[in-house]
Amino acid sequence: MNPCVLPTPLPDLDGDKRWHSIHRRFISDCREKDPDVIFLGDCIFETVQDTEAWNQYFAPLHCLNFSIRDDCTEHVLWRIENGALDNVSPKIVVLHVGTNNVRNSAEEVAEGVLANVTKIRQKLPNAYIVLPSLLPRGQQPNKLREKNAKINEVVNGLTKGLYRVQTVAIDKGLVQSDGSISHHDMFDYKNLTNAGAKKILEPLYDLLSQILNENEPENDLTPSE
Repeated sequence: MNPCVLPTPLPDLDGDKRWHSIHRRFISDCREKDPDVIFLGDCIFETVQDTEAWNQYFAPLHCLNFSIRDDCTEHVLWRIENGALDNVSPKIVVLHVGTNNVRNSAEEVAEGVLANVTKIRQKLPNAYIVLPSLLPRGQQPNKLREKNAKINEVVNGLTKGLYRVQTVAIDKGLVQSDGSISHHDMFDYKNLTNAGAKKILEPLYDLLSQILNENEPENDLTPSE
């Protein structure tokens, strides 16, 4: 059985139960707030929440960010099954997960992403599900970078034609002409600086704004007498 599709809580290796505490806080946010957009994911979107680019693009959009640093596909799947999307009706769910599944094959990870999409659809039948591409990682070309590219390719194929599911490439400009990634964009060659966050958030913001605007009731544009 593919471990990427088996809902599993993150092991509490440190013994402080922080992961479960964060999950319970997210569930509380669902009861108290009415977001238009929910982000579900891993370290990539957990860290960008603290950037100027996030504040510029997404703070005004009534967003909740339910991303946890070390999550893999199976951990996000467990969170969805255990209340992460209960008591909310967002117009869009942004799912970014898979880069931490370093021990699994590209095909296994893509199936894990699809399992999350399926579970989100069960919880929120009419929400748009947006899948930003997994980002390249490592200062120089490496196997994990190649695997993330393969995951993106497989996910695109698996989700093509699905109702209100859309992929979006967000990695433009991160890899330089010599194949390297700059620490000015990714401070640890995986997570983003403010400059790197701006590069990935601009195309995502454009797509989310388009979806939100398309679903706004049309204003009466009839000239007043």
